[in-house]
Parts: sequence; structure tokens; C-alpha cells
Amino acid sequence: MLFALSVFSFSNAQDTSQEAKPAFKDGEAQIVEAFSDSGKWIRHDLWVETNFDTDGDGKLDRMHVDVTRPEQTESEGLKLPVIYETSPYYAGVAADVPGVFWNVEIELGEAAEERAHPEVKRRGKRPIISNSLIRTWVPRGYIVVHSSSPGTGLSQGAPTVGGDNESLAPKAVIDWLNGRAKGYTTPDGNEEVKANWSTGKVGMTGTSYNGTLPLAAATTGVDGLEVIIPIAPNTSYYHYYRSNGLVRSPGGYLGEDIDVLYDYIHSGDEAKRPYNNKTVRDTEMANGMDRLTGDYNDFWAGRDYLNEMKPMKAALLMSHGFNDWNVMPEHSYRIYKAAKEKGLPAQIYYHQNGHGGPPPTAMMNRWFTRYLHGIKNGVENEANKAHIVREDDKPNNPTTYKDYPNPDATDVTLHLTAGGNKAGGLSTTKTKGKAISEKLIDDVSFSGKDLAKAESSEHRLLYLSPTLTEDIHISGLANITIELSSNKPAANLSVWLVALPWDGGKITNDIITRGWADPQNHKSLTKSAPLKIDKSYTLNFDLQPDDQIIKKGQQIGLMIFSSDKEFTLHPDPGTTLSINIKNTKLNLPIVGGIEAYKKATQK
Repeated sequence: MLFALSVFSFSNAQDTSQEAKPAFKDGEAQIVEAFSDSGKWIRHDLWVETNFDTDGDGKLDRMHVDVTRPEQTESEGLKLPVIYETSPYYAGVAADVPGVFWNVEIELGEAAEERAHPEVKRRGKRPIISNSLIRTWVPRGYIVVHSSSPGTGLSQGAPTVGGDNESLAPKAVIDWLNGRAKGYTTPDGNEEVKANWSTGKVGMTGTSYNGTLPLAAATTGVDGLEVIIPIAPNTSYYHYYRSNGLVRSPGGYLGEDIDVLYDYIHSGDEAKRPYNNKTVRDTEMANGMDRLTGDYNDFWAGRDYLNEMKPMKAALLMSHGFNDWNVMPEHSYRIYKAAKEKGLPAQIYYHQNGHGGPPPTAMMNRWFTRYLHGIKNGVENEANKAHIVREDDKPNNPTTYKDYPNPDATDVTLHLTAGGNKAGGLSTTKTKGKAISEKLIDDVSFSGKDLAKAESSEHRLLYLSPTLTEDIHISGLANITIELSSNKPAANLSVWLVALPWDGGKITNDIITRGWADPQNHKSLTKSAPLKIDKSYTLNFDLQPDDQIIKKGQQIGLMIFSSDKEFTLHPDPGTTLSINIKNTKLNLPIVGGIEAYKKATQK
């Protein structure tokens, strides 16, 4: 029934001899004129009851939900599938007040002073939670549903930033769309709302945090969630705020951590905020996030969706940018890889830009059409599973490959030759003889960009390939093994793979890929230990996934340095790292393998 605050009027006068219904062509849902008049759309809101109480009031939390549907779902009894987006951002976020981020101007292992805790001023007006998606999908024969995450907007509960309730909340909404959960006209009343216009088939999409939540819902294995299209999703809060044991900020948000994000989104009932703050932020997060060591622990494991994928059965179309230094591309790759291993229908769309960037609408349309309308367009049987927007491609016309990483890519092992303070070399032949030690002195006042461009520097080590005579196609995860020692018990370690000469990205992206690690975690991600002064340790870790063509005329450079001005803590200058270049190597995934590399580096 239509029960509350319909903001668009509509007429019940219809020609029943020509009932509206979805239309399809070439495996895609088409725009239907009868569904396209936004003035006739039915828009209303409700509250769906969950099975949890996270705000401590002794009552099950209810999630605020809005619905936008063609008027034929009322006048003609038409049932349609649902495209659903949920978010913690719909009701506004906290202002960036001074002191909201953690102070990074500290020594490694030093506790920072308490930071500021801004309050969110909730915004929004019922019944509309969001207008996203509706103009694309309602005219194509879908109902669009939004909901605010727990503890945000008019949804009850507490934000947990990756806690179980953020998975169970969208599950409850999907259960309601399938008649298995109860919806109510008010947050506290008993008048029920039925989703009798829903076929029960649901697809989810969204970007960033809004892209994380489709995955969160899918890991519950909820019946009815048929397909998810996450865009630049954060799939592990540890990987977002830490890197191989190192406290490492997401790009553009130096000093952010999970409790900062909690404050940023906490737009729910003001009366419930003190309980939520004490229970979640000041207890669970304060005890678990561990900014001193950066170790992986039970707190972080519980916010890593890779650990929760066993029940997942939804089809997956993943999207991400290779130059997203906020939610880095490892987030999408690790889930895509796991979904394939589970035998789920899965494809991936990668582009060369930064944060965000959905797949082409036509691609999304085919996935929604197949799994929500049941049109057998063969999308799950396509031979090419990877869609890469090449450097000269348009976003809606990517180049397709059998998979990602490119199956034709194999690792080429590159060894270091001396001279890194100026420019050492990368060689396919390992250096013979005794260990060769090269030193760098940490000084965070020099940016990574400045260090890569410098002809020489005592603050980094740089090793270059020969100038390329042909293009080289990198596809996959570069991996580095480093043997090092330190003159202090703790040190940052940063690694960039760059294309030189640095030209502002005119030829190739200057930064090919990056990685960070904590030498104190050389043995274990879950247990760090202070370094013994001048003792050698070996680390091995992957850099961020990439698929990029490095153009002829350039050199591939491996740059090793300590503190990264944009991402790590900023200790005082002076830490000295000694790198044994004989036992340090780079594995670079190159399409065509060693033969392609040798051909491209011959004079």
C-alpha cells in the first residue's frame, strides 16, 4: 500500500489493454516510456526491523528505507526487481575541524595525543533518502531502494565501520523485500508495510563505502541478493588503514583512522550518540585499532570481508581504478580472486584513473538484466572476464582480456646493481660476490615525487631499467624482496615503482605502483618486534595491483625510501636504512615474460 509522504502525484487512469512491462533488446533492459515520467513515480519511506540492538535501548534496531517505483507497481499490480544502494553518508557527515585527524608528526611507536571529535549535524527530509540511481534504472523497469546504515540518518543503532551490523542491516532490507522481515511506517510503531511490488530479486551497487556494503550484504548469503556491482570498495579496513604492519593513511587523508571515519558518519539520533561513542569508538575501536604497532589482530580480522566470503553466492561485477590511492586496487582484486575461486560468476572492470569510476552503464545493465530480470544474455559465459580501460581507451569501450592478471603475464625477476643514491640498475642477472650495502637516510620533508625526480639523493635508493626500446605491458602484482638493517628499532619502509623521466603523466603514469611495510613485522603480520640495531632482516611483500603499458623511451625505476610524506607517520629525520642489494630483488609481472622484457631493453 502507499502509506506515507508520497511526494510525486500520479494518476490511476490507465489503459489496461496496454499494461506497461519491462522491455529488452540485445540482452539489456530498455527505457520504457510508461516508466519514465518521474512525476508519476511513487516515493515513500519506512523502517525495516533487524535482528540486532546496537544502540543499547533494548529494542531491535530499525533501518530507514526509501523506495522509488513506477506507478504501475500500484495501479497495475506490476512486480519488479530492485536495485538497492545503502550508505552511511546520506544524512551528512562531520566537518573537517582542526585536530580531527591523528597527529602524524610523531616517532614510530609513540602514542599521539587525543584528537578532536566533531559532531554530525543531520540533514535530509523524508521520505527521500537519496536520488542516486533512480533516473538510470527506474525507466528501465526497476525499483530503486536506498537505506541509511546503522546509526546514520534516521536509521537506529550504532555505526561500527565494518562490524557485523553493517552486513546484517542490508540483509534485513533484502529479507523485507522477500517477505521475510517486517517493515513499519514509523521507527517505533506497529503498522506494517509489505513489499508486495517486489519480485524479491535484488542487485546492489555503490561507490567507496557505498560499494563496500553490497559486499557486506553478499557475505551473509542472503537469499534474493542475486548480483552486486561494487565500485572502488573498501574490502578490508586493515588494508585501508594499515599496510604490511605499517600504520599507513589512505591517500588524501593523512592521519585518518577507523575511529575518525566513525565520527565522520555518526549522523544518527543525538540521544543515542553518547552510548554509541562509549561502546564502539572509545572501547571497541580504542582497544582494537592499535596505532602503536599496526599489527593485524582480531579487531581487524572481523572487518576483513575476505574472511567472510564462504556464504556468498551473488554474482560479482567489480570495478576499480589502478591509480586509486585512497581505496587501493588490492581491495577489489582480492575479492574478485576469491569469488572466482568459489566458482561465482565474476568479471572485473579496471581503469587508469583514481577513486571511483563505475563500469559503463551498458555493462551494468547486462548484469542486472541477467540476474534480476532473468534474461539469458550469456554474460556469465563470456570468455573474457577482464575489462581494462587502456591508456587510450574511452571508459565505455575498454579492452577485454581473458582474465586479470593477464594470463600471458609471467614474473620477470630483476636484480639490483650498485649506485642507488644516484641511479643504480635493474638487471636480469644476479650480482655475484659479497654483499653490497647501500644506505638511505630518512627525511620526510622530501616528498616521494621529489625523490623520484632527483638526480641524486641520500634519502632514497633508485634502480633503473635500461631505456625501453619497445612498450612493456605490466599486468598483476609486482613483488619485492628486501634485505635491510636499521640504526633504530623502528622504521617506515616505502617502495615506489616509477616511470622516468617524470613528466607529469604525459606519456605514462609517473607512479606505476607502490607498497609500504613495517620491518618490525618481517616474520609475522600479527606480531611485531623491535629491530635489533644493524641486524639484517628480509621482507617480502606485494605492491599494489596494476595493468599498465610503459612506453618506449622510458625507464622503469624501483625506488626504496623510508617515510612517505603522503601516507606514513612522520618521525624525525635521521633513521638510516642499509639495503643489501645483492639479496634484494623485484618480481615484475610482464606480458610476454622475460622474452618481452629482454626485447624491450636491448639497445
